[in-house]
Amino acid sequence: MIGCDEIIQTIEMLQNEHLDVRAVNMGVDLFDCADRDVEKCCRLAREKIVRCASPLIAACDTVSRKYGIPIVNKRVAVSPMADVMGGHGKDELLRIAHALDEAARESGIDFIGGYSALVQKGMTVSDRALIESLPEALSRTTKICASINAATTKAGINVEALLLLGHVWKKTAELTKDADGFGCCKLSVFANMPEDNPFMSGAYKGTGEPDTVINIGVSGPGVVKRAIERVRQNSPGCDLGRIAEEIKSTAFRVTRCGELIGREVAKLVGAEFGIVDLSLAPTPEVGDSVGEIFEAMGIPAVGGPGSTAALAMLNDAVKKGGSFASSSVGGLSGAFIPVAEDSALAAAVERGYLSLEKLEAMTSVCSVGLDMIALPGDTSAETLTAIAMDELAIGVVNAKTTSVRLIPVPGKKAGDKAVFGGLFGESPILAVRGGASDDFVRMGGRIPAPLTSLNN
Repeated sequence: MIGCDEIIQTIEMLQNEHLDVRAVNMGVDLFDCADRDVEKCCRLAREKIVRCASPLIAACDTVSRKYGIPIVNKRVAVSPMADVMGGHGKDELLRIAHALDEAARESGIDFIGGYSALVQKGMTVSDRALIESLPEALSRTTKICASINAATTKAGINVEALLLLGHVWKKTAELTKDADGFGCCKLSVFANMPEDNPFMSGAYKGTGEPDTVINIGVSGPGVVKRAIERVRQNSPGCDLGRIAEEIKSTAFRVTRCGELIGREVAKLVGAEFGIVDLSLAPTPEVGDSVGEIFEAMGIPAVGGPGSTAALAMLNDAVKKGGSFASSSVGGLSGAFIPVAEDSALAAAVERGYLSLEKLEAMTSVCSVGLDMIALPGDTSAETLTAIAMDELAIGVVNAKTTSVRLIPVPGKKAGDKAVFGGLFGESPILAVRGGASDDFVRMGGRIPAPLTSLNN
């Protein structure tokens, strides 16, 4: 039974500590819209998205008012478009991208994900066409988010696809140079990409899910930070085990809130409920930062000694609390460290505590990877590929999800600032050592799956 003190603490989370539902994501299956006639395919896809997603805004507003919990983003994720558009070329992929963008605007949702391809073991004609279309698709639309799964523990790493993506990052940044390469903020490249992730830009509607499904992402770094501060204030001399228990208890309450919201929204829109993703996803707002959690634990600068251990403890405690609260926990569920989206992380970069190398080390124990990383504009496509290979290798070998969201900012160098605006935030540009691995990267091919993949 929930005690009075827990009810009071949950109310305080809502009023003072930035507890919110970061994303309600409706997955919409589009395989029944596939057609050799691209005009018909675009029409069917647009009609289905609008029909399914239009009630989402009103449903979220109704539930938000009922419980007093803000719902920040309403999003849609569709089936991987490279598969839906099988057999079509780049021009046809661009036409469906614009159709999705129009449907998103008509529905009133914030973003639409699923302009995606799964290429961990090889590329079909449509996979390659989608990847080649990404610069134009991301620069000429406003709502589209894209993701590519280029590696899995079972298949290894598709270096050929990553080489293509290295040039995609460069061209996308150049086409959106007036916004510091903002187009790259809407592209994530994964190892072991989950099918039920509600967060952009990695969301797509998995093939094993229902026709329409509601996946919900709950956040609240400020809630966790305040819980740690409270226990340290009320229990002087407490050890790290006590801190971990407090994080677990907080994650439990937050997850319960999230599942309640998700199930009510699903009922109102007539979709099945999928998962609740308890991820500490920060915003640039002060007080809503994963980096500030480190400070509450006693690490004055994120990236300093102890940061990786603290992140490992945080991630583990969040997952334990969430899994105890609900049997429907999924997605990523843990701690994100997106540099530009987190004011404390961006400040740590500026102060010299966080480097690309330290961030990579920390991603071995967090939920995603090198996220929202601004790099010098002259970083080569091969170096971008090599950075992605390093990060995806961590995911492949450790059988976990990792990803990269890299932004080579045109015309800027290490130490300059990139400004993306809104939830995407801003960040100093990190230094990167380039050129040394070009010969290795250009060999291409596929890095085989590790021995640990043979576990059937």
